[in-house]
Amino acid sequence: MEKTENLLLITPERCIGCGTCELACSIGHEGEFRPAVSRITVHRFEGGVNIPMACLQCDKPACAAACTTGALEKDTQTGLVNVNPAKCIGCRMCVMACPFGNVLYSMEEKQPLKCDHCGGAPMCAEFCPTNAIEYLPADTATVQRKKAFSAKIAAGIAEVEI
Repeated sequence: MEKTENLLLITPERCIGCGTCELACSIGHEGEFRPAVSRITVHRFEGGVNIPMACLQCDKPACAAACTTGALEKDTQTGLVNVNPAKCIGCRMCVMACPFGNVLYSMEEKQPLKCDHCGGAPMCAEFCPTNAIEYLPADTATVQRKKAFSAKIAAGIAEVEI
């Protein structure tokens, strides 16, 4: 049986920078409205450009490859990169390895924080008022859109060369 994978599809042109996704994520995971512990971050730029960013659940995740204890692993059933807190030693190599900066580290919990699609019902997508974040089946069209957006991000990173 072939797996059906869903993905978070982000359309920055629709994002108004309201931060509802950050609040929904933090309340869903941490039980409090605190964007600093949200697994999604809205980057706000001049001219009203807002870009929500969350883990892209890479096919070959650099964060998992950098993890020496196997605390981050790609789930072959769901396609998600999951964190096993019991294996984490707090080295933060996963944070440094993510080329998109989408892995955070909780000093309180002593473990990485990254998007887990809220177990299949992402709060960020559910509460986004403009549908800038959608949770859709990864059919050909949505995969192509996700790859096109990822290519834009990669091009921007290459241009900046931090």
